[in-house]
Amino acid sequence: MVSTGLHYFVLVLFSVLIVRAKCQSCDGLTEYAPCTTTTTTTTTTTTTTTTTTTSTTTIQKGVNIPANAKWKQNGVTIAGGHGKGNATNQLSFPRGLFVDDDQTVVIADYSNHRIMHWKNGDTTNGQVVAGGKGAGDGLHQLNQPADALIDKETDSLIICDAENHRVVRWSRRSGTTQGEILIDNIGCWGLAMDEQRYLYVSGGGKHEVRRYQLGENNYTLVAGGNGKGNDTNQLNYPHYLFVDRQQNVYVSDKENHRVTKWNKGAKEGIVVAGGQGTGSALTQLSHSEGIFVDTLGTLYVADSWNARVMRWTQGDKKQGAVVAGGNGSGAGPNQLYFPYGLSFDRQGNLYVADWNNHRVQRFSME
Repeated sequence: MVSTGLHYFVLVLFSVLIVRAKCQSCDGLTEYAPCTTTTTTTTTTTTTTTTTTTSTTTIQKGVNIPANAKWKQNGVTIAGGHGKGNATNQLSFPRGLFVDDDQTVVIADYSNHRIMHWKNGDTTNGQVVAGGKGAGDGLHQLNQPADALIDKETDSLIICDAENHRVVRWSRRSGTTQGEILIDNIGCWGLAMDEQRYLYVSGGGKHEVRRYQLGENNYTLVAGGNGKGNDTNQLNYPHYLFVDRQQNVYVSDKENHRVTKWNKGAKEGIVVAGGQGTGSALTQLSHSEGIFVDTLGTLYVADSWNARVMRWTQGDKKQGAVVAGGNGSGAGPNQLYFPYGLSFDRQGNLYVADWNNHRVQRFSME
């Protein structure tokens, strides 16, 4: 998505034109008598206005992560971590998350029916920015939100309000008390947005991914849509999404224990991680959830039931490598317990929604 800011640079060109004209001051003289000559100086000012356009993208900007990057194995809790609850220092089964350029973390606090902001440096308390009024279908309520992203052009949040079967938008401006419905009657789970202002929504019940132009109800099918299954043209409960700058769509195909890539306009997906049945080998995933792709095309996956985050380098579809967790399910700093959403900040630090530990962990790049 692109927003336009106009910056005006005014270049003032002064050109001085010296006009030496023999003006006919001939009052009272005969037709061919010599007239007096005067010199006239004219100053002309020309103003040129140059307009430049800058762009602000809604999607998370490309993150440059070295191919040999490593992360500290002990994560730091940056949100929640005080047990399951609904206080502002607590979370209850967090799912999707989004990291803004200033390291503000947006969290879909699933069982608290709210969206939380956690600002960089404030690990004590978050801020409720949508919902938080109990489960319900009022415009001031959410019901088990599964994912959220920031729409910078409108300074708002776009939220997958899962159990209300809708996608809603909430302004980020202070004093906002309710949202508006963007898409209704849709079984949504994951969201993504590209730079052309298209919104992508995964629908678990229909096993498909749709692309919408904001403000329109019509959609384009971009992945799946051929019933539940494990063929290359099918999905089995697609959850989270990532869309690259070429509008290729990556889908965490949860119950197929794989991630598939659907090139723009393709009718079939390509398995880029897992797809070898459920298991804990490096060739396998078990209930794939959150995904992220860096500028090198390296794929990162929340391998939920294996309590780890995996990395698949581009072209290596046979096996991945563990980059965080993988030490059994637990609450230790080097452990995860059903990781769901994941993302990175501009410095390459990894953020994971640690579902059953009711916290968000940050693993800093070494």
